[in-house]
Amino acid sequence: MISPVVLVLLWQAASSSGFLPASKLASPASIVHTAYGLVVTASPTYGTLQASLLASFERWAVGFTLGVILGVLLALASGLSPVGEVVADPILQALRSVPLLGLIPLFIVWFGIGELPKVLFVLLSALFPMYLNTFAGIRGVDGKLGELGQVLGLRRSEIIRHVVLPGALPAALTGLQLSVVASMLALVVGEQINATSGLGFMITQAQQFLNNSVIMVALIVYAILGLVLNGLVRLLERRALAWRRGFGE
Repeated sequence: MISPVVLVLLWQAASSSGFLPASKLASPASIVHTAYGLVVTASPTYGTLQASLLASFERWAVGFTLGVILGVLLALASGLSPVGEVVADPILQALRSVPLLGLIPLFIVWFGIGELPKVLFVLLSALFPMYLNTFAGIRGVDGKLGELGQVLGLRRSEIIRHVVLPGALPAALTGLQLSVVASMLALVVGEQINATSGLGFMITQAQQFLNNSVIMVALIVYAILGLVLNGLVRLLERRALAWRRGFGE
């Protein structure tokens, strides 16, 4: 905690001395004061911080959950079946190369300016890292383990359950971490598309009024939310991979 505290103190000192103008970057004290005001008082422009956080989290949770589930299912279809790989993998690889920002105009035309395009933005951002890492994990399982399972009389379903899926789990959990980060970044962008609530909406409104303090509060909340979610995934990883010798040491 030493280096972050020192950084904040230097930031506050630069702001108090006038070296860092408030018009460029709000001071830590101003950001804390703004955050407190947004929590205890409903602003007619921004609403409350907790309401915005709840709206953002709901969008993220729906899009992230659907994206991860869809990514795992597609990875299983591609990784366990040559036909599935031929059908699904080229399409997903092509879509992965399309910049998400370029999809904004199409999403608005196709789905309007409601919640759906924002959720889809998060979904796609979570899907591709989950798919790629899970697919790589499945294909990276040692084939000799499958042969050993056949010698021991295991059926294909049992080999998948007891050999392939545990072997692919480390890569899948890495994909889950990457999906958390990618989906949070997509949420920031998606919520600035004609949103009426959420942290992205607060940023857009604050930009119009040149209110740096509110922008910094929203960005810090985004960062804290991402840190907490990533920490939960790391905790899940430690528990799920406790069988690996020396894991986490």
